[in-house]
Amino acid sequence: MKRNITIIQQWLQADGQNINEQLITGVCIDSRNVQEGDLFIPFRGEQVNGHRFVEGAINRGAAAALWLKDEPNPPAHLPLIFVEDAELALQQMARSYRQELDCKVIGVTGSNGKTSTKDLIAGVLSPYFSVKKTEGNFNNELGLPLTLLSVEDETEIAILEMGMSGFGEISFLTTLAAPDFAVITNIGEAHMQDLGSREGIAKAKFEIIDGLSNEGILLYDGDEPLLRELTASKPAVQSVSFGYGQTDLTVQEIHSTDQGSSFEITGMLQGRFTIPVYGAHQVKNALAAMLIANKLGLTDKQIKDGLQHTVLTDMRMQPVAGLNGSLLINDAYNAAPTSMRAAFRFMQETSVRQEKWLVLGDMLELGEEEQAYHEGLAEDLLKMNLTGVALLGSRMKWLADQLQDFAGEVMWTANDAELIAEALRPKLTDQTVVLCKGSRGMRVERIINALKEDTL
Repeated sequence: MKRNITIIQQWLQADGQNINEQLITGVCIDSRNVQEGDLFIPFRGEQVNGHRFVEGAINRGAAAALWLKDEPNPPAHLPLIFVEDAELALQQMARSYRQELDCKVIGVTGSNGKTSTKDLIAGVLSPYFSVKKTEGNFNNELGLPLTLLSVEDETEIAILEMGMSGFGEISFLTTLAAPDFAVITNIGEAHMQDLGSREGIAKAKFEIIDGLSNEGILLYDGDEPLLRELTASKPAVQSVSFGYGQTDLTVQEIHSTDQGSSFEITGMLQGRFTIPVYGAHQVKNALAAMLIANKLGLTDKQIKDGLQHTVLTDMRMQPVAGLNGSLLINDAYNAAPTSMRAAFRFMQETSVRQEKWLVLGDMLELGEEEQAYHEGLAEDLLKMNLTGVALLGSRMKWLADQLQDFAGEVMWTANDAELIAEALRPKLTDQTVVLCKGSRGMRVERIINALKEDTL
């Protein structure tokens, strides 16, 4: 963002002091990260009052700062804009700036795969367009406005991840972002304790159409009956489905290689494509990226080239070189029953290694049914041809108790990740693949780090 501070005053309809013709070239909410030309926004919390850092932020290069009207003693010598609420002011700036941006906006939500889909879209489009995407998990009521305000005027594509924990949150974000494309990756069980049911989760995710532009397109997981029903109830919304079944873009077959996944598709696009990441669920995420690229005029060859150079955020089916030539797959960013089963499917179907190990951590935030969800994974595991399963976390004891008839080795520990790493280390050969997955709070990647090749 590059705007004269008087323009920002107009956006906020706010009074100020010592306002001249300062050029604002960014927005910052953490004084430790302030850059030259930033507008510093102080937040006031129970533990920390950001107003204490306003003068320091300006001394480090900030061009001006906001100041809450009910905060006493504003420094008379500093350039300040006075507002009622810092969060609302940030959001209003983003809303006004979005209206001035001449770029395509892509909104991405879903229970699983938001970040991977965002990365895949960016990977396909970046060789051909100027692209800005959400960094990290800046996908909420603060993060999304900050991302919007970081979009440069010359940006052609902005890809905005949208997260939520309750009803109304996606509606707010999409109305702020006004996307030209909206993607719903899937419907899982995350936030079940807040939304009560998968139907509730689907309804909350479907709010993304609330801000869709008049000519906008919804792209959604066509294998999900709940999304098919919701889409059918909104015939005025232009929509495109993708998935494994009868959809507008359908995956026919998937093969794993040492470099990632190769797959055949039919429908709106035809042919064989590859992505440098594992898992059928990641292939499905790629379909959304391919459809958007197609709608934006890229050729099949351009899409193929873009996909092959995509780099996904860490801990999403990420291949890692392990000890003794083994292959480790780091899928430890998060977990819910749906994404667990997607990982299981990959391990069952892959032929990249013959000796297969799963390392699974607790699934968190599943509400009252968490025991049933953990126990339910046993039905899938008992059908699989695995060398072994290592379970980490108190909730995984429920699953361990259901694996009495499991043909492979089973180990469980409540909290000792190093114990699992020590047990696996002598089992690793060039014929071994180990996939690690669990909720973020379980930090299952600790086991990956202990088994990586560079730990020797």
